[in-house]
Amino acid sequence: MSGNIRLLSDTLAAAKSEGRSALIAYLPAGFPTVDGGIEAIKAVIDGGADVVEVGLPHSDPVLDGPVIQTADDIALRGGVKIADVMRTVREAHAATGKPILVMTYWNPIDRYGVERFTAELAEAGGAGCILPDLPVQESALWREHAHKHGLATVFVVAPSSKHERLAQITAAGSGFVYAASLMGVTGTRASVSNQAQDLVERTRAAGTDLPVCVGLGVSNPAQAAEVAGFADGVIVGSAFVKAMLDAPDDAAGVEAVRVLAGDLAKGVRGQA
Repeated sequence: MSGNIRLLSDTLAAAKSEGRSALIAYLPAGFPTVDGGIEAIKAVIDGGADVVEVGLPHSDPVLDGPVIQTADDIALRGGVKIADVMRTVREAHAATGKPILVMTYWNPIDRYGVERFTAELAEAGGAGCILPDLPVQESALWREHAHKHGLATVFVVAPSSKHERLAQITAAGSGFVYAASLMGVTGTRASVSNQAQDLVERTRAAGTDLPVCVGLGVSNPAQAAEVAGFADGVIVGSAFVKAMLDAPDDAAGVEAVRVLAGDLAKGVRGQA
């Protein structure tokens, strides 16, 4: 296991050894600007996030709800490019030493070139990629290059995934398994789906040793504590993005995500 993916695995294992879930934060690159996005990522890590997913903004984000779509629109209007995503990963990782992944739809990687993308992500210090719309049966080319460059391949499982499919996905993936706690798009929810715990248990029963981390819907410390009771990681995205969108200026947005990360970090530690 090379350094990039090892850092991710060690970070998740360290949280487990402390008797808690890892806190995984999501923020899009280029939002509100490239520099502002990098500062926001540093702030969520400073606040208590263990791992960060950097979103690659997409013009048609089919799985993302209105909050993340709004942030993506701002980033795209600002002219964000894949080079800016790589810079975001590089600077965030260099400043914090934490594992930084990229979350992206498949189309931008396919257009950019798989070898080029994986080589640049590894060079930037990235830990891997979360690929929500890449079917595992079509992922061999990606996995070959990701493995060559020491990058994790994180696949998403959903409540609709049956046992055979869970076994197939978890066998092909690395780093961790992203369990989408509900069917539908991203966004904050008043309560965490009761499907989440069942999905985590079924994913583990499929025979994987990978950590199972839950995303979609967690927005406050109480929800983070609830999910931390059964998952290896708690993934929070829309709540961070919303905190920045609601802030009166960029500096206030950075401070808002730092505070939210601190609150959520208490949640995953059972101190909410």
